[in-house]
Amino acid sequence: MARAVTAHRTTALSAGTAAGAEAAPALVVDSVTVRFAGLTALDGVSFTVEPGSVHAVIGPNGAGKSTCFNVLSGVYRATSGSVRVGEQDITGLAPHRIAGLGVARTFQNIALPPRASVADSLLLGRHRLTRAGFLATGLRLPSAAREARLHRERIGEIAEFVGLADDLKRPAGSLPYGKQKLVELARALCMEPRILLLDEPVAGMTADERQQSAAVIAGVRDSLGISIVLVEHDMGVVMRLADAVTVLDFGRRIAHGTPAQVQSDPAVVQAYLGTEGTS
Repeated sequence: MARAVTAHRTTALSAGTAAGAEAAPALVVDSVTVRFAGLTALDGVSFTVEPGSVHAVIGPNGAGKSTCFNVLSGVYRATSGSVRVGEQDITGLAPHRIAGLGVARTFQNIALPPRASVADSLLLGRHRLTRAGFLATGLRLPSAAREARLHRERIGEIAEFVGLADDLKRPAGSLPYGKQKLVELARALCMEPRILLLDEPVAGMTADERQQSAAVIAGVRDSLGISIVLVEHDMGVVMRLADAVTVLDFGRRIAHGTPAQVQSDPAVVQAYLGTEGTS
């Protein structure tokens, strides 16, 4: 079931030389609570993302999924509880420091420079891995030129992996919506993450685009061993991709388990459909 979706490309993409070359650590969310001016958005939520797995976080609108993602990526600070990447406590760290530990994120809303080429958009994902300074780059020193060439080669490999090799010179904003979402995913992969946070990666796509994107996500897990945390409303994609599912409702965890276990859980059915006779 979870392994049934396979990568749409047979081209293998090896892990990079930075964070992606290291084994994916466990991501442990332990009793995380988030309050805003007396409103509890998350209430003691706990789950563990096992290394190299796809872990879906689902729930009705307003369940706390986005708040959870914002805590994991450092946008929000937890009121209490902790988040760990392996042995590293990342609770309260700034987003750039969390990214530096190998945690990359995509967002629900596309944020690509519309006139920049796909290649240049992907190059933005290499920023944290760039070692050449401004002076060396400006003077076109050999070390900076070598690094730039390696970044371009890596971008080409990642573009091939996600199915964007023929679009590298095109303006990102000129691509169909589904491909723009793939550019967002590819840009996150260009960071060489160990953990990838995907916020509604197939939202708004056609059926064919959803199938292609799901295949790429499965390939990221299976070929690269990257752990993936997935927030998605498309239950068909969730049930095909996820190794484990955590269900939130009104900020609380109401169910956790395999896709089959969660799908048949009465609390989950009630959260999505409501009780009989409820308007």
